[in-house]
Amino acid sequence: MPTVLAEKKKDQLRHDWTKEEITAIYHQPLLELVFDAATIHKKYHKTGEVQVSSLVSVKTGGCPEDCAYCPQAARYHTDIKVHKLMEVEEVVKKAINAQAKGVSRMCLGAAWREVRDNKDFDKVCQMVEAVNDMGMEVCCTLGMLTESQAKKLADAGLYAYNHNIDTSEEHYGDIITTRTYDDRLNTIQNVRKAKLTVCSGGIIGMGETHEDRIGMLFTLSNMEKHPESVPVNALVAVKGTPMGDQKKVPFYDLVRMIATARIIMPKSVVRLSAGRLDMAMSEQAMCFMAGANSIFAGDKLLTTPNPGFNDDQSMFDILGLTPRAAFQNEQER
Repeated sequence: MPTVLAEKKKDQLRHDWTKEEITAIYHQPLLELVFDAATIHKKYHKTGEVQVSSLVSVKTGGCPEDCAYCPQAARYHTDIKVHKLMEVEEVVKKAINAQAKGVSRMCLGAAWREVRDNKDFDKVCQMVEAVNDMGMEVCCTLGMLTESQAKKLADAGLYAYNHNIDTSEEHYGDIITTRTYDDRLNTIQNVRKAKLTVCSGGIIGMGETHEDRIGMLFTLSNMEKHPESVPVNALVAVKGTPMGDQKKVPFYDLVRMIATARIIMPKSVVRLSAGRLDMAMSEQAMCFMAGANSIFAGDKLLTTPNPGFNDDQSMFDILGLTPRAAFQNEQER
């Protein structure tokens, strides 16, 4: 039986995908889907090259939002300890350590609902400038922000801004009520206006349907410009959050999401993000074969566990993976 890719030759860059087309791709037999994704991946990316990021929580806990998956929401009773904004020097030390281990992008996360024009924001801009001066890509995830704030971050040397859409528009209200789907999209638009690259993806395993997952990919793939980085997260259920009792998402569902994302957003870097700690090396290898070419390294993703640098180095050696250098897409900006 011919694959969807062979039948429709959909290996070109497009921004007009229909839900029906994405559904047909998503529901292919898994091995055919992975083969199609690997074929496209080889056309647009260097096989075995993986972008390595490090994610640091520069301000932890106390967030006023009600994201059902997040242990940093002030309203939930989790083990997360609230920490004020880090000092610039501490962030630089973490960046130096990460860069020495092959990390090319430093991601700075703050548990804020939105960016406010105050001393804390000024300090984050200083962090951005300091890490950028080291020759690393710098990404921030700070909540909602205005166009002028995005430009201020760009002026400080920010390379990318992360603002996940999390899930489909239809399922979004079941996960978050303190901000709207349009709020998310507006922030992404403000990031684009500042000529920053966009990092935006979502989470699976939050009680959504396959249609919701397809809906999330539909939104991302129909943006005027695809996100340069698309994180695909498997929910890490944290006790004390409304999602604390959710079952672990099946591994093959994650592969299906990664492969579909690779096919419909061929130039994007697709990041195998949260959930890696529970995955065998063979499972991660299948994700790389399906089109993933980015990971977070280090023992924590903001507040949840992640494989350590040594474990990832061993995996890279065995699978023949190489870290991707910083600013590979600079010529496209």
